Amino acid sequence: MIDTDSIFQIQSDAQFEELAFAAFRYQFENNRIYRSYCDLLYVHPSSVIRLSDIPFLPIQFFKTHKVVSGDHPIEMEFASSGTTGQISSLHYVSDLRMYRKSFINGFKRFFGPIEDYTILALLPSYLERENSSLVYMVNQMIELSCFSESGFFLDNLEELSGLLEDLDKEGRNVLLLGVSFALLDLIEKHKFKLKNTLVMETGGMKGMRKELVREELHQLLRAGFGVEHIQSEYGMTELLSQAYSKGQGLFRTPPWMKILVRDTEDPLSLIQNDSTGGVNVIDLANIHSCSFIATQDLGKTYDDGSFEILGRFDHSDIRGCNLLAI
Repeated sequence: MIDTDSIFQIQSDAQFEELAFAAFRYQFENNRIYRSYCDLLYVHPSSVIRLSDIPFLPIQFFKTHKVVSGDHPIEMEFASSGTTGQISSLHYVSDLRMYRKSFINGFKRFFGPIEDYTILALLPSYLERENSSLVYMVNQMIELSCFSESGFFLDNLEELSGLLEDLDKEGRNVLLLGVSFALLDLIEKHKFKLKNTLVMETGGMKGMRKELVREELHQLLRAGFGVEHIQSEYGMTELLSQAYSKGQGLFRTPPWMKILVRDTEDPLSLIQNDSTGGVNVIDLANIHSCSFIATQDLGKTYDDGSFEILGRFDHSDIRGCNLLAI
């Protein structure tokens, strides 16, 4: 078993690879679903010598199987959002401490200590359902904030507008974190000229508005909030780590997370940087579930370690899911 504290102490690519191989061996032996998938691909730890040799489990399995490593008691089940009639993904989390350490340390690396921010959260579509991993994360961040004004906002946009302007004028460090459609709702009711506020979108219109390309969305948000850059968060129910963008749609990961891109025609093959393909994620914080996940996102990686999210696959099912029926 991996020393989980070492995951958040990674300082080099070599350390990351060492822990990634250790995570693969552990999950191969202790995750029934992942082991079955690897067996069907004829992949064994003895044949894995590069990160590219490790199989990435299609994310669809979180909708149909209980993806866990080991026999630890489950502390919480996180469920993904989905449109009516869709099956939600379920992430069975047996160590919430890992999730907290991941998002606390991850945020700090990019923006500084959570305690330094007044956190205003505009997440109506998430607050209206149970077991949201995003709501859990933001609620923990609000509790860590040293400022009493931190909190969630639902339909009270006038109250939020006034508070946001007052705090910004006071020179506070403010984080306004919201789902895209709710941020657009806010700037349609009120125009801002913010100087001390980070505006962070978590993506997704959730069927509430017409989907916009990132450039168009960020242009509207920059104009509406009067800020130079829009920050973005990239995460999902099935992961315990997040990547962040400080502008221009270029995301970066914390040291315990890595993005690789696979060939859209051959999902078992990875492609070079600066080419568009399916996004594969290594999330070492996800040690008690699966750390190697093939998502439904399309993206592109770059030599400096940054990456872009360019959209999603047209088809709902990732190729490879039909390999395994358990």
